[in-house]
Amino acid sequence: MAQAQSTEADWVSRFADEVIAEGERRAPGKPIVVASGLSPSGPIHLGNLREVMTPHLVADEIRRRGHECHHVLSWDDYDRYRKVPAGIDPSWAEHIGKPLTAVPAPPGSPYGSWAEHFKAAMIEALDELGIEYRGISQTEQYTSGAYREQILHAMKHRGDIDAILAQYRTKAKPAKKQQKPLDEAELEAAEGSGAAAEDDGSAGDAGYFPYKPYCTACNKDLTTVTAYDDETTELAYTCTACGHAETVLLKEFDHGKLVWKVDWPMRWAYEGVIFEPSGVDHSSPGSSFQVGGQIVGPIFGGEQPIGPMYAFVGISGMAKMSSSKGGVPTPGDALQIMEAPLLRWLYARRKPNQSFKIAFDQEIQRLYDEWDKLCGKVADGTVLPADAAAHSRAVRTAAGELTTTPRPLPYRTLASVVDITAGHDEQTLRILSDLDPENPVTSLDETRPRLDKAEHWINTQVPAESRTVVRTEPDHETLAALDEQSRASLRLLLDGLDEHWSLDGLTTLVYGVPKVLAGLEPDAKPTPELKVAQREFFALLYQLLVGRDTGPRLPTLLLAVGADRVRKLLAA
Repeated sequence: MAQAQSTEADWVSRFADEVIAEGERRAPGKPIVVASGLSPSGPIHLGNLREVMTPHLVADEIRRRGHECHHVLSWDDYDRYRKVPAGIDPSWAEHIGKPLTAVPAPPGSPYGSWAEHFKAAMIEALDELGIEYRGISQTEQYTSGAYREQILHAMKHRGDIDAILAQYRTKAKPAKKQQKPLDEAELEAAEGSGAAAEDDGSAGDAGYFPYKPYCTACNKDLTTVTAYDDETTELAYTCTACGHAETVLLKEFDHGKLVWKVDWPMRWAYEGVIFEPSGVDHSSPGSSFQVGGQIVGPIFGGEQPIGPMYAFVGISGMAKMSSSKGGVPTPGDALQIMEAPLLRWLYARRKPNQSFKIAFDQEIQRLYDEWDKLCGKVADGTVLPADAAAHSRAVRTAAGELTTTPRPLPYRTLASVVDITAGHDEQTLRILSDLDPENPVTSLDETRPRLDKAEHWINTQVPAESRTVVRTEPDHETLAALDEQSRASLRLLLDGLDEHWSLDGLTTLVYGVPKVLAGLEPDAKPTPELKVAQREFFALLYQLLVGRDTGPRLPTLLLAVGADRVRKLLAA
């Protein structure tokens, strides 16, 4: 009962209810199947991660309730290689039209193919995120003959498939007028979704065929089926790339695939998929998910999955992501600067149809503050049910707890410290142990992996001009020009260092100095005039310590610089 109460306001739980009920209706007593599909046509980015995370969260909730649930992840590695991404040798254009598993990996890669190269990074990230799934290579499925019966069946019923597709072909133009046009970034993201961009089959002089051979001579799909015999399964094709022509027996031929709009519903029926989300590009009228729903039953005897549309995922300060261009952040990139539970939480707390952004800029510090506040509410029992559910889904799966930091110090504090110390372990430990002298950090391992994530963020995401460099010598010119009140403020600060040498103590001290100078108690509420005085005091300290008007939080900066060096730099 407690589980139901804690998740009743949560989108994952609602989908789990629906999927469990649908599973009982379709196949009572059998394992529930949810599915994802990824095309390793390029970097598999954080927008693609939603394709996996959405069914994962639902599957995990189903498992938590004691039901058997399989998460099938289809690697669409038998898709055609469509274009050479930015930053890759242009000579790779010679491989356009080949299966992704037949294209050489990018230069310098240790992997055997283009597909394996881009799959590898995603597999590593999914493991760190605690995502349990059964991976299926579509290259292996097609070339092993696993789908032979389905291919022959589709070819036999090609006229029925063509009639269904024709309804959407005629509706295509009017539908575009009714829809809001996709912007450039959305078009790029749709293009980057791999198989979704394929056509729905060839309709040449010989009629419509939902099957596309890869040429056995050049291994490209630039082929046209010229004849097919249902009785013998003889299939004739020609290749426009190399001129090769041949006749094969389709009941023995395993060097081609169904076109995407037929392939996807075939797999729904083959795997018995009950839940599979799809991106915006798959969900518009006439798109693959909509058309597949009309094909899966009449042709393959299956049912369309429950299929929520998921919205785009963006990056703070960047355009919407697309794997068709180089340099888009991947889950692996995100996991270098944030812990797995935080990344999971970003996907768990938003409904699939809600877009959100993942922070690679300064916003990551605020995001971590929000996460730590949530963790505090969970610990003290003041958290709301939906927030508690999102937190639970972030930190654990049905299989167990994810790796977390034993002593999760504020991310912004860790980032400031490694910025100032340039990652020097001994100096970092000295500063962190001073944050709370009554309960000091005794080993950097207590603060990992969060410390390592913060250090990577500082080293890779913060521009060199924004890094903190502490002065080596006092700014004598500025010190000599100070008025008496500024000198008095520095004396008050220096006199209070020893007594206030902790993060909380120094916070009280730096905010209290302007109050004392104004004749107030250190804990007095600041007036508008006092806030101006505080800002001026802070700017002075930054100028004298790091030569800029701003920098890391002053209490952290003072701890990092050290009392002796602070005295040297501030002594007027």
